[in-house]
Amino acid sequence: MKNVITALGMLLFFAIHASAQTVDVRKQQFNLDQSKLAIEGYDPVAYFTSAKAIEGKKEISTVYEGVTYRFATAQNREAFKASPGKYEPQYGGWCAYAMGAKGEKVEVDPETFKIVNGKLYLFYNKYFNNTLKSWNKDEAHLKGNADKNWEKFIH
Repeated sequence: MKNVITALGMLLFFAIHASAQTVDVRKQQFNLDQSKLAIEGYDPVAYFTSAKAIEGKKEISTVYEGVTYRFATAQNREAFKASPGKYEPQYGGWCAYAMGAKGEKVEVDPETFKIVNGKLYLFYNKYFNNTLKSWNKDEAHLKGNADKNWEKFIH
C-alpha cells in the first residue's frame, strides 16, 4: 500500500511539474507584454463577434494557461473560457505574415487582423508597412509556410 501511495504521489508531482512547464513554455511562445497580457489588451472574442478590434477592460479578464486576456464584456470572457482555442490568435499573437515569409516573431498592430477559416491572424502595420496587404497577395502559400515555421517554435 505504501508503494502505491508513493507512486501516486510521484505521478501527481510529475503531472503538476509538466503542467507548470507547459505554462512557462506558452509564456515564452506568445507575444506578451511585461504583465503577460496578450494582444496588447484587445478582446480576442470581439474580433469574431464585432468584426473589429476592441480593447478589453482590465476588470474583465482571465488567465488561460499563463496568458492573460482582457475582454470588452463579461459575455465575451465567458465565451472565451468555454472555448479558448477558438479565439486565441494564431502563431502566439505574432505577425502572421512574418511567420510565413521569414519564420520570425514580429510585433503586431492589434487593429490589423484577418479571420481566416474561423481563426484569428494578426499583422504588423507601422511605418507604411501593412503586412496584411502582403499576406493577402499570397495567403495560401504564406499560411502554409507560417504553419510549418510555427511548429519550430512550439516544439
